[in-house]
Amino acid sequence: MTSVRHFLEVDDLTAAELATVLELSADPSPTPALEGKGMALLFEKPSARTRHSMEMAVVQLGGHPVSFAASEVGIDDRESAEDVARTLACFHAAIGARVKSHGLLERMAAVSPVPVVNMLSDQAHPLQALADLLTVKQEFGEISGRRIAFVGDANNVSRSLAIGAGLAKAQFVISGPPGYQFSEVDLDRVSATGGATEIVDDPIEAVADAHVVYTDVWVSMGEEAQASEKIDAFANRYAVSEALMGRAGADAIFLHCLPAKPGQEVAHEVIYGPQSRIWQQAENRMHAARGLLAFFLGAS
Repeated sequence: MTSVRHFLEVDDLTAAELATVLELSADPSPTPALEGKGMALLFEKPSARTRHSMEMAVVQLGGHPVSFAASEVGIDDRESAEDVARTLACFHAAIGARVKSHGLLERMAAVSPVPVVNMLSDQAHPLQALADLLTVKQEFGEISGRRIAFVGDANNVSRSLAIGAGLAKAQFVISGPPGYQFSEVDLDRVSATGGATEIVDDPIEAVADAHVVYTDVWVSMGEEAQASEKIDAFANRYAVSEALMGRAGADAIFLHCLPAKPGQEVAHEVIYGPQSRIWQQAENRMHAARGLLAFFLGAS
């Protein structure tokens, strides 16, 4: 029996496989790898871009998406996460899950006979990273050697992007306040890709000559209790203003995974300005998901 591969973080792909996925993502006429098949899309957290991009990616591959909330199956209440995965695999060619705990994904993947795809967890957001890298490739022609500056929290979004950047041989630098930076474990994981993460205290230094300036909300879902503390830590210095964008490269673009809080982590003039590529980036969530599924389901 062939072992099943899962996609829980970007480095579940090799550098060569990542390049292949990005190529497949750009294919406007993909092979219908899901024709006559379904994909289960489980949501423990609410979603706009993830649900719509994943459902349309499945449809474009000829499949049928079935989206449902975790509460509908009573995951780890009515039925264990493991048994939910086993049940879904009876009907579907793949399972996508957007969850609070990365550990739940790992438990599902450990028993699932079909691929499990991480649609977001507290530790990783690999589908977002694929869309980000696809956007960089579209904008600059190649990813290798490009400087990506992330201003903000060392969270799931920045962690997956750092890993993806390492695999794609891009430079990755992050600037955030003490206490909100990558752990040694995170840095070691990026190093294992052959890349390196530069941690810079000063955001002006971080964005210097950058091709991409990226940020995310300071308070993610589930962190509401820490809102005041986090906003105080990031306010003013780590907001992406017009002045900060002006320190980046002349052809720099601005990215944000969305949803955003304009006026907080990024100025209105930046996120809705001429350097912003947030809507192209959002659309690329669909294309990247399609490319990943095409690769995993044998259409490569």
